[in-house]
Amino acid sequence: MNWRRLLLPFSGIYWGITSIRNFFYDVGVRRTASFDLPIINVGNLSVGGTGKSPHVMYLIELLKDQKMTCTLSRGYGRKTSGFRIANYDSKVYDIGDEPMQFFRRFKNKILISVCERRVFGVQSLLKHFYPEVIILDDAFQHRKIKAGFNILLTDYNHPYFEDYLLPGGDLRESRRGAKRADVIIVTKCPETIPDDRYKVFQEKIKLTGNQQLFFSKIVYDNVLIGEMDNIPHNDWKNKNVILVTGIANPTSLVNFAEANFKNVLHLKYPDHHNFKDVEIDYIRKRFAETEGEKIIVTTEKDYMRLFEEKSLINDMYYLPIRIELNDKEKFNQTILDYVRTH
Repeated sequence: MNWRRLLLPFSGIYWGITSIRNFFYDVGVRRTASFDLPIINVGNLSVGGTGKSPHVMYLIELLKDQKMTCTLSRGYGRKTSGFRIANYDSKVYDIGDEPMQFFRRFKNKILISVCERRVFGVQSLLKHFYPEVIILDDAFQHRKIKAGFNILLTDYNHPYFEDYLLPGGDLRESRRGAKRADVIIVTKCPETIPDDRYKVFQEKIKLTGNQQLFFSKIVYDNVLIGEMDNIPHNDWKNKNVILVTGIANPTSLVNFAEANFKNVLHLKYPDHHNFKDVEIDYIRKRFAETEGEKIIVTTEKDYMRLFEEKSLINDMYYLPIRIELNDKEKFNQTILDYVRTH
């Protein structure tokens, strides 16, 4: 038995607080700000681990050549506050790891912004930069702003309908919150979804008339990216790897690494982890102790917090990921239709 189930009585208190809050927004007691441009919100009901970043990047790739696109994130883990725009002088502690990841991948193709006050963030973007579409990163519970289109993500192996509210589970709000979504995406799916499991998702999610359900899987790139060089897939099999992760659920990455490299030592840290000097020293020590052909591999998000470490940079690489959807054409058309008509 999961020991957190002992905390389920306290989940009832959390349910009461979040349900009252959502009710006040639903009936208009608490005000919600609307804006006259397309705003797409990507979020979830649970605390992390559903793969928001690759889905946001999928949307960026889809829209960047169609409209002047901006992303707005809270900037989790940054040491600054207020509204900021990512630029070439930005550090990860100025804007957060995920916005830095977006900036390094897309650079001048879109605008990357952070602000813990989402309404003020959108107002600032409209006042100074004139975006044509805004992608909100992880704002499903941020009811002060009304997105025109909501995308809800849920993990295939840990779906919201099998979870419980905090602290007994990982849900930030009641499962009923899923009804606010226009699209629900089941993420981190296996290569093939068994028919019985597919039916479970269809039956348990219970789509309303205007909702759509999609399934996505993670696809790892066949090239490791480093500051000095890149390593193609056919050079991986003889490498001993120190795998460093600071993400919510590294299981699929660990499995992929163990299947593609000679030996893997996994050093696991919490999501959005800010590495301390003693931890950098430990990573370096374990790398020095590793024999044979060796490299340090990390996620693209973790790389944003590690690439300025001069003692690691020459031996460290990240593995880019992307998502594939079960019905890419339908999903793309749904998003493009919303953007063009709003």
